Amino acid sequence: MVNLKEFVANLHKRTCLKTNTEIIFIKNRKFLIFYQVMKFRILFIFTILMCCSNVWAALPEAPAVIYSVEGKRANASWLPVDNSSKYRLHWLPYPMPNPVETINSLDLGTETQVSVMLDDGAMFYVAITAYNQDGESALSNIEVVAINNEFSGGDTTVFTQTSSAFDNPAPNLDSEGVARHLIGDSEFEQSFVTAPALVNSGLGPAFNNNSCIACHPKDGRGRPPEEGETSNSFFLRVSIPGIDQKTGGPIAIPGFGTQIFDRAVFGVQPEATVETTYAEINGRFGDDTAYQLRKPVFTIANSYISLPNEYLMSPRVAPPVFGRGLLEAISDETLLDWADEYDLNDDGISGRVNQVWDAISETAVIGRFGLKANSPSVLVQTASAYHGDMGITNELFPEESTAGQPQNDGSSDDPELRQGVLDDVVFYIQTLAVPARRNIDNPLVKRGQILFDQAGCTSCHIPTVTTGVLESVPEVSNQVIHPYTDLLLHDMGEGLADDRSDFLANGREWKTPPLWGIGFTKVVNGHTFFLHDGRARNLMEAVLWHGGEAESATEYFRTLSSTDRDALIKFLESL
Repeated sequence: MVNLKEFVANLHKRTCLKTNTEIIFIKNRKFLIFYQVMKFRILFIFTILMCCSNVWAALPEAPAVIYSVEGKRANASWLPVDNSSKYRLHWLPYPMPNPVETINSLDLGTETQVSVMLDDGAMFYVAITAYNQDGESALSNIEVVAINNEFSGGDTTVFTQTSSAFDNPAPNLDSEGVARHLIGDSEFEQSFVTAPALVNSGLGPAFNNNSCIACHPKDGRGRPPEEGETSNSFFLRVSIPGIDQKTGGPIAIPGFGTQIFDRAVFGVQPEATVETTYAEINGRFGDDTAYQLRKPVFTIANSYISLPNEYLMSPRVAPPVFGRGLLEAISDETLLDWADEYDLNDDGISGRVNQVWDAISETAVIGRFGLKANSPSVLVQTASAYHGDMGITNELFPEESTAGQPQNDGSSDDPELRQGVLDDVVFYIQTLAVPARRNIDNPLVKRGQILFDQAGCTSCHIPTVTTGVLESVPEVSNQVIHPYTDLLLHDMGEGLADDRSDFLANGREWKTPPLWGIGFTKVVNGHTFFLHDGRARNLMEAVLWHGGEAESATEYFRTLSSTDRDALIKFLESL
């Protein structure tokens, strides 16, 4: 219901507008008519003002509040407001509930400051109002008050802003853990060579790369190929239509497997090459500012044997690897609680878990790693990457990736990766630290944080969660973290569709990627290419490519003012 103050303000606005309009209309009439009309108007407005002056004088102005956080204590203070005797504190959780059923309020009496101890990771919208016997003011300036929000990875957070922001051991590791982490780091950087060899033997014979670090430079994000180029951290998943009856996953292309090997050892022909072109797409923001997106087109060329008439492709650029131990420690129950496959709450978001084949238990389990959540654990994903990307066999994947193909060398030196080495690399990935947020007190960043929620982005990019227990890595257990992901599959629209299913994920679905550390991509990896295939050249383009369940959020962003668009991007860069 509109209160009296709002009604009078609107009445005053409409009266002034009508007067100005009539001045323009009668400006060519005789001066006497102009004078009489204006005299009447002025007297009318004066009468209205006199009648309403008591209302305006009685209601207090909204306080101007200064917010601060010290450890787990949140503070708010303001100067006394004229014509006010008391104040109220109002708050809502961040992200804002949908729908908002009630606003929490607390009467503060005559106090002009409030200080509250909050739990680690707590985030709230906060505002103050002033009131007296005649009514209540409008809300003060609203801010998000967050406790330890800069600790993106909980106790595994590091405060470094250099190009090494992604490749640090978790600071809560003990000396033994640090030593093992460094061993795994060394193995992560090892390059494999053609068999036979004394060390790191068994590369290929066909492969995509020869080391982990080559795809994940500085443990960060790879970059896509430009037109006419190849990229070390890009590959193309392929399959034929249908579902593997044993695993429920994609069906390999005979003679090619489930990804195109564009490199090979000496004397062996690669499976094929991947050619890349880009088409520009023009668009405009709500304020008529132009923008351009680029859509990649990938073509398989120079195949060593003919491809089938019908096959499916899905491009991949390697994502960062830090923080994965924390993501692995999020319980299955939490993911299932977040899931809403049939959109029962009617918010337009229908995230669901992927059910994938676990090579360890040989059963279907919840997937959480990979761009379509097609891998269940860091161990399985790492073993699969050694096998699928480099052709290095291991105990989980003992058969050569080129088995049954002409390139297979028939060597009997399998497994080529010792289990101890694999375990050390897995531990290394699980215990990589997460970089802290930056610029959290910047007014533009604060504004962007509110807009990020109001756009609906937090429906999928969930800011905060407490991890469960990962018995093998207690350092990532029971941590309050801010990954900005739900690890669920979402329909991202036709624009991002690859039309290739991956277990339960259909051709329009992608996993919500974590956003922590995304603002360091330029510092660490020297570029700002984002999304599964690197098509977005910056964060703005990445947002604009969102469709499907995110269509309304994208439209909200597109119609923001230039200042607010910049604020939302600044917030993302602070993560």
